[in-house]
Parts: sequence; C-alpha cells; structure tokens
Amino acid sequence: MTAPDDLVARDAAAFFHQHGSSPCVSALRAAHGLWLEDMNGRRFIDLHGNTVHHIGHAHPEIVAALKQQLDDLAFAPRRYTNAPAVALAQALLTRWPGPPARVLFATGGSDAIEIALKLARVATGRFETVSLEGSYHGHGFGAFGLSSATSDPRLGAFLPGRHHVTPYWVGEDGPARMLEAIAGHLATGRIAAVIAEPMRSNCHVPPADLWPRVRALCDAHGTKLIFDEIPSGLGKTGRFFAFEHFGAMPDMAVLGKALGGGMVPIAAVIGDARLNVAPELELGHYTHEKNPLTTRAALTLLEIIARDDLVVRARDAGGRLAAGVADIAARVPGVRGTRGLGLLLTVEFDATCFGQAPGPAFAEHLVATCFAHGLSTTAKGGAAIGLSLPLTVTEAEIVEVLGRIEAVAGRL
Repeated sequence: MTAPDDLVARDAAAFFHQHGSSPCVSALRAAHGLWLEDMNGRRFIDLHGNTVHHIGHAHPEIVAALKQQLDDLAFAPRRYTNAPAVALAQALLTRWPGPPARVLFATGGSDAIEIALKLARVATGRFETVSLEGSYHGHGFGAFGLSSATSDPRLGAFLPGRHHVTPYWVGEDGPARMLEAIAGHLATGRIAAVIAEPMRSNCHVPPADLWPRVRALCDAHGTKLIFDEIPSGLGKTGRFFAFEHFGAMPDMAVLGKALGGGMVPIAAVIGDARLNVAPELELGHYTHEKNPLTTRAALTLLEIIARDDLVVRARDAGGRLAAGVADIAARVPGVRGTRGLGLLLTVEFDATCFGQAPGPAFAEHLVATCFAHGLSTTAKGGAAIGLSLPLTVTEAEIVEVLGRIEAVAGRL
C-alpha cells in the first residue's frame, strides 16, 4: 500500500506547483456525504468542498446514474445531440424565473463565464466590462481578469476594457460608492456587461436594493447583467438561484461546480433567448459540450434537489446553523456569529480576543486549528472561516459541526 506521505511527495514532484493545490496538505482515500477520510484514517467534516458537494460526496444515485450512462452512451460528438443533454437543458429552463431562455454547456465555470461575455459582446456590439474588485470568476484569461484590476506582471495582459469597482462589502459606504462607480462607467456607452456574484462567496449579503438599482442602470444604458452563480446557485442559499433573494433578474446566469453532482465537471450559461443572435459564431465550441455523462450527472442532481425539497432544507438548515453559532457566541468570547444565506455561510471570529490582529496570519492559524479538530475549511477574510455544508446535512451532523466549532474557539 502506498504511504500517505510518499503519495504527497510524489504529487509535489509530478505537478506544477500553484497556490492552493500543489503541494497538497494530505492524500484522500474516501469522500462520502460531508466526510473526507485521508490515507492515515483521519476523518474531516468538509466545510469547503470547493462548493461542489451540494448533495454530499459520492451520492449513491449519482454514482448509479453514471454507471448506467457509461453502458448506454458514454460520449457524443458535439454535432449530435443526446437525451441527457436535452433533458438537462429543459430542466434548467423550467427553473429559470425570467422570460424565455436558452442554455449552453461548458466543461467548467471559467469557460462558461467567457461564453456569457461573448454573448454580451455580440448582443451589444461592445466589449468592455464592469466587475467587482476582489470577486472571483475563474482562471481563463478572460474570466480571471474580471476578478482583480491588477495581477502578477509575469502573467502579462488580460482582456482589454476591464473596469473594476470597489465592492459593496468594503466600508459602510461601499454600496453607494459601487453604484456611483458603475453608473459612471455605464454612462460612457462602452460597457457590454456588468458581471458579479449576487452574493460574493465570502458571504457578505448585499443590501436589498443594490441589485435592483444595478439592473435599472443596465437597462438605462443597454448593458447586460450577468450573475455568476457558480458557488451560490442550485439551492445553496435557500433559493434555487441566489439572485432570487434580491429582486433583480439578470440577462444571464452561470452555474457550475455542484452542477456535476460533485463528481464530474460541467457548467452552464442560462440566458434570455433574445441573446440568440449569433448562430454563425462558435460561442462555446467544447468537445464535451453535450457530454452524456456530465449532463446525466447534472440532470440527476436536479431531480434529487427537486424530489427531496433540498432548496427549502438549505434555508432551514442554514437557519439552524446560524442560530447554533449565535448560541456559541453568547457563551464563548471571540466568536461573533455568521454571515451569509442558507448553507453558504461563514463563521466570524474576533481576533483581538485571542491576542491577534485580523489578517493572513490569524486566518492561517484559524484554518489550522479547524483542521486539528477535524474541520476542513478555508479562510474567508482575515478572521472568518467558510461554513459550507451539503443541502443533505442532517440534524445530527449540524450538532457535530457546532460542537467542533466551539472546540476550535476554545483552542485559538
């Protein structure tokens, strides 16, 4: 049997190193539900899951569906359609709360973001964008440039015409400054699209009137509004689309991550059918665009979410988690509470209670302490951790998570 440390070392020697993945912290041998198990037999509750584990890891119905699809039809060249791809498209369109729409599939969220950008460009005849500084939209040269105005100079130039505004979560006047900056950019008449996560996955909830006001600005200037729902869609926030919380209908939304049931990579762009204006262009020419395996996994995911009423469960379980953390905060100095919606949450800490300042050092210490208590998570700012759990989480699992969070607070 391969030793865990040897496998991690071999991984580090084989892969290009990059922030956040290589070298790895450990090697897994199993993932089921909300649990991860490494090759040393240590078990962790997965509070991160790269936001793919909406129905838990290795859901048996997704496994069975993929096995059956392998026997039935494992691949389809993109010039041919197939039953799972068409059924998935129709299933997504039935959940779309706006006017008639159409879809395109891609192999990942970054690619889907770039499809949405292409659609906005051809529909408006413009090519410039507005996005929020500190957002995240993927790592393609088009998508990554939307996240930050500046990048490492070694990477060179990204797409031209990118404009970044200070996001709503920075400062008390953040929403007002964001709206003013967007209005200024749109007034130039050069902006094809405003693109944003309706709620950033750092879980700062925007003011109720923010996105309706952005929608009105876009309408006034002929600009398309694109919502990136890659981490927040598919019921995670207690609504099928996160934007349904905020009273603003986008021209397009992008889904990804969990869409493949936590097992296979697939993303989707859903947009107003009136954007169907460039059939002569290759907008999303991907080899696996209508892959029957990935679309079968996504279709099965949607069936499970609907059948088991998991959107409502996310809302209710999220409320239970938030109340549980509030109870801990009332007893334990240094725990502030939660922020977010549904099961897309963070737990906030007061670093000063532990003799530290909020920032990267405290965040690293916080994540390491969680790891030591069997919680796999990531930092969400300088004094918070992610608390993202599957929509299938049970009451007993919520109790277990809350107990470990309290234990972490007692050891910081």
